[in-house]
Amino acid sequence: MAVNDQFLELLRRTQLLEPLDDGDRRAMLQEMREVSFDAGQVIFTRGDPGREVYLVVAGRVRLSVLTAEGRELSFAHAEPGAIFGEIAMLDEGPRSADATAVVKTQALSLGRAAFMRLAQSRPHLVDAIVRFLCRRIREADQQLEAIALCPIEVRLARFFLAAARQKNPDVEEGTVAIDLGMSQGELALLIGASRPKVNTALSMLEASGAISRKGSKFDCDIEQLTLSAGVE
Repeated sequence: MAVNDQFLELLRRTQLLEPLDDGDRRAMLQEMREVSFDAGQVIFTRGDPGREVYLVVAGRVRLSVLTAEGRELSFAHAEPGAIFGEIAMLDEGPRSADATAVVKTQALSLGRAAFMRLAQSRPHLVDAIVRFLCRRIREADQQLEAIALCPIEVRLARFFLAAARQKNPDVEEGTVAIDLGMSQGELALLIGASRPKVNTALSMLEASGAISRKGSKFDCDIEQLTLSAGVE
């Protein structure tokens, strides 16, 4: 694929590729291809063979699993700049979750064969992958700990704080505006709570001044959210 300045800037802001230089990113872009998915389209399902990793350019992808009772449990949303599908691509095992486009979504895909070519010529890419996966494991551990131990309003504050920092990684104070682009039901699935309890927790955070909301759009007060989240 021809190197596009917009895509290059997106790769600069992607966690996995932060340690790399523009030469590495350009080489990766040349191996990637553009793909698009309609709203509601299933990109892959749990158990499928996984040969590609995806980078979201625009839109949103829900990552979820089905419980034994047939209930869908969302555990993450991949937004622009986020990577998903990396585990099966790396170990050639089956997909570990379902991936569904929530809205019309554009992405860049990279196949395993292309990734291996890049890794052989750029060994530091492997180190970047290891660091990225370790970060994902730590985030998953923190999410499980929060669901098990923290009140819903604390989980919700941490969720908003993470969303604000994803949009503006260097923010330490002030207000960050975010658009979640999801329903309260979807938000409830992400933090492991019921919709009525999430609505109550949202009201508590709003009363404290941590957030103000209008539909799916929120203004997040970083200092107040940090206090509500119980983090430093």
